[in-house]
Amino acid sequence: MLRRTNGQQFWQLVEAARDQARHPDDAQDVAHRATERLATRPAEEIVAAQQVLWDLMADSCTNPLWAAAYLINGGCSDDGFDYFRGWLITQGREVFGRAVAGPDALADLPVVRASAADGHDLECEEVLSIAWNAHIRATGRQLPTDAFVVRRPELDPAWNFDFDDHAEMTRRLPRLAALHLG
Repeated sequence: MLRRTNGQQFWQLVEAARDQARHPDDAQDVAHRATERLATRPAEEIVAAQQVLWDLMADSCTNPLWAAAYLINGGCSDDGFDYFRGWLITQGREVFGRAVAGPDALADLPVVRASAADGHDLECEEVLSIAWNAHIRATGRQLPTDAFVVRRPELDPAWNFDFDDHAEMTRRLPRLAALHLG
């Protein structure tokens, strides 16, 4: 129950930051505002937010989503996939959930369509530091490294193919492929 409550609080934090951002699609601004808001909370809540963040990163560490990130950003390294998922978190709970459940749904987002047109990468490394920076701001100390666990899920071997294989990407992610390969 505690994890769900913390998860709800984390998503409320993201939504409040999106509401404050000059433009809700500006992931860096959303991350900055989330850090500012989180820094006003008690240290225990900040530490709990770090665990929720890493749980979301683990939940979204899937080959289908990685393939989507590869299409959207014109390639995607390990770090790039982390930063893409950081960007995805700034899009809010509903978008995050839909994308994890079916990555091809990202083709419906105006920001994804715009990135296909202008070649802008969708990444936000700053999200990975929200709790870290908030904890330093709030306490003057680094986040305790033993206060959270980073899970590394197994990736789906059925998606272990060359993401440069346009025919396979088109078969598996047809709407994103139409935007980014067409």
